[in-house]
Amino acid sequence: MQFDRPEKIRPIIRRWRNQWAATPRTSDYGMQVLSRVLAHAVELGKIAGNPCEGIKHLYEGDRSEIIWTDADIALIKKTCSVEIAQAIDMAGHTGLRLGDLLRLSWSHVEDEAIVLTTSKSRHKREAIIPLYGALRDVLARIPKRATTILTNSRGRPWTADGFGSSFNKTKIDAGMADRDLHFNDLRGTAATRFYVASFTMREIAETLAREEASVEKIINRYVGRNAALKARIRKMETRE
Repeated sequence: MQFDRPEKIRPIIRRWRNQWAATPRTSDYGMQVLSRVLAHAVELGKIAGNPCEGIKHLYEGDRSEIIWTDADIALIKKTCSVEIAQAIDMAGHTGLRLGDLLRLSWSHVEDEAIVLTTSKSRHKREAIIPLYGALRDVLARIPKRATTILTNSRGRPWTADGFGSSFNKTKIDAGMADRDLHFNDLRGTAATRFYVASFTMREIAETLAREEASVEKIINRYVGRNAALKARIRKMETRE
């Protein structure tokens, strides 16, 4: 079977993907569907691995100003599993990308911060996320069932495809299938929480590995005036 020979099938998949290069979102959607089918084949033992893994998406739009609001999170939590809710909470409080979240282990949690190298930097940069109160509360609610913090319903570490399939089903069940919200958009949600928790723009940018200008756009758009004023008052009182 060709799908069991990655070196043979991946060039074919890339050529198939590139047929829709002019409409990259359509191309990426086709890749998502194919990846889920092949992930299911892996689970059934039909093939050894998913050859779609590692093939980049074509669409790279700027999503820096797209975030999950509190109302969005409340809506999806009405129908999602405990395990998906835990992932949403961790993403919204750490700002980590999905790939890093799924491999995040309890050993990365130090006394004062979560520290791990980021996959996007090819592990050359570290994410250092201070353990502020709300994040400590999230971690305290998650049972230690594996070396990784996040696990599926069987208590095992998530695979990327397994989580992707479960999360997409969760969006459908919540009536949010047509909403242009990706899981990684929770990074913007984290940025607003960091700001309200008195992080500076520079500290937020360094934690999320983003430009300060990008962070400032998120804050200006999504942080309410009252929340912003309270955050500034706390900063002033601390300095005094």
